[in-house]
Amino acid sequence: MGIRVITDRCDGCGLCVQSCTYNAIEIKDNMAFISLENCTFCNACVPACPTEAIVIKVRAYGNTPVQDYKGVWIFAEQIKEKEDRQGSQPCKGQIHGVVFELLSKGREIALQLGVDCSCVLLGHNIKNCSSCLIARGADKVYVVDDKRLEEFNVEPYTQVITKLVLKYKPEIFLAGSTSTGRVLFPRVAARLKTGLTADCTELDVDIEKKLLLQTRPAFGGNIMATILCENKRPQMATVRHKVMKEAEFNDKRKGEIIEAGVQSALSASGGGEPLPSRTKVIKFVEDLTQQVNIQEADIIVSGGKGLGAPENFKLIEELDEVLGAAVGSSRPPVDDNWIPYSHQIGQTGKTVRPKLYIACGISGAIQHLAGMSSSESIIAINKDPEAPIFKIADLGIVGDLFEIVPELTERLRKKR
Repeated sequence: MGIRVITDRCDGCGLCVQSCTYNAIEIKDNMAFISLENCTFCNACVPACPTEAIVIKVRAYGNTPVQDYKGVWIFAEQIKEKEDRQGSQPCKGQIHGVVFELLSKGREIALQLGVDCSCVLLGHNIKNCSSCLIARGADKVYVVDDKRLEEFNVEPYTQVITKLVLKYKPEIFLAGSTSTGRVLFPRVAARLKTGLTADCTELDVDIEKKLLLQTRPAFGGNIMATILCENKRPQMATVRHKVMKEAEFNDKRKGEIIEAGVQSALSASGGGEPLPSRTKVIKFVEDLTQQVNIQEADIIVSGGKGLGAPENFKLIEELDEVLGAAVGSSRPPVDDNWIPYSHQIGQTGKTVRPKLYIACGISGAIQHLAGMSSSESIIAINKDPEAPIFKIADLGIVGDLFEIVPELTERLRKKR
């Protein structure tokens, strides 16, 4: 970042001196002089100058000006799932659902800025996924296909993605706020010396300034903060799953697949040696406690502290079985080790958007509501008529869940 005075324009009026609270400007011989020792580049003097004689030059990583960064990028995270997420469409469950949500919002932002919306795809034997991403809205897909990238490992992935960003210079870079995105993006942002906003629930753009408006809960979910990254590029954010609608599939869309050509980033020699990393992926272990992926489930039945004891989650599981639903939980049962963290829904857990959400013994703390309030229909069962959960519920049942849930389960079982 640099600041200078255009001598042909400066008339020594002194308005810039009045605007500077750091005593960084003085007038000498009818000319403004700026002390770089005191200047904080706060930008107050620029609009104060009536002759536009003061200019601040903002640069991103290295010597590249911010304005040279163009385009919206999305990290195309992959998952290992048995289910076929796409049906007859390409990918067959390999691409995480949050990527399709980001493509929907990313393409909207890209159209507003007049730039391309692109995906970054790393892995092995993944080229078939490129057509799926294009069908979902990507204009370009940057592919790095290598056996050594088959399993996600944060250090080599960071190295490769950093090289890609430095080469192609996107202005916005998005990823899902998943376990992968949360460990990968902070490292990439640190390498690029740019900012990162985590766990966003909403994205927008200031078209005039080309700034990404990144909104996320703050102060325990009591306020929603909109964060800007004005002076660094790319503008990076991770976004919660299920807070945006997925992009529609259109197999007639055309796009460009780019072999990224950063193989030299894969190892010190650029050959077929193992990737430099202090960690090694031994094997992938599936969470067998979840019969249904909680973030993809159409119906979720969740239990809270009102269940009283871990063994009482059996009531929730029986109702889940009848409905073909997924088991969810608020934070207290997870903290007490009643149920694994993978079932936790809320600000510090997962965000869900099912067609039907049934909350049993959950009071409705704002942190929990942040993870499920966008559900299409919400049924709440709680003995406290003043419980906050009833404020957002479409149907509220005030009563003892130990009487209501077994009765509901039995009636549904008889109708099957």
